[in-house]
Amino acid sequence: MRKWYLVYSKPRQEKLAEIHLERQGYRVWLPRMRASRRRSGRWIEVIEPVFPRYLLIRLDAGGDNFSPIRSTRGVSGLVRIGMEPAVVPDPVVERLRAAADPASGLLLPALAELHRGDPVEIIDGPLRGLRGIFQARSGEERVLILLNILGQGNRVKLSSHQVVAVR
Repeated sequence: MRKWYLVYSKPRQEKLAEIHLERQGYRVWLPRMRASRRRSGRWIEVIEPVFPRYLLIRLDAGGDNFSPIRSTRGVSGLVRIGMEPAVVPDPVVERLRAAADPASGLLLPALAELHRGDPVEIIDGPLRGLRGIFQARSGEERVLILLNILGQGNRVKLSSHQVVAVR
């Protein structure tokens, strides 16, 4: 029976690992997202792994040979729990794949695509993990979010890099 397992890559070599594993005939998925990073004092958009250094690989524990994986370029090894490779439950992978854009394959749509009333999640800072409602852009790099805190709607201004869309 085929299951999803986690491959741990060498630092910043997720794409290399993905290419070489696919060349060997393995079914591999590297979830990616569009993100903003500061370079030379400016914010630029980049495409990067959702889970740095981790890829998903579909294997049959009874029939597939796991040994070539650890010697593949870009791969450090399989993530293990004790002596067994760590299995990623199918519903988790299915939810991630369902959240991916069919055209680009990227997860988490860019904030440019947000409209008033869209749900968002704060991914950085002291309010990390809270969900709110997108209200508007406030300047070039700020957004206005409506959060329900202590039973009241509170407007909060955040850096646009601290917020992602929720599907």
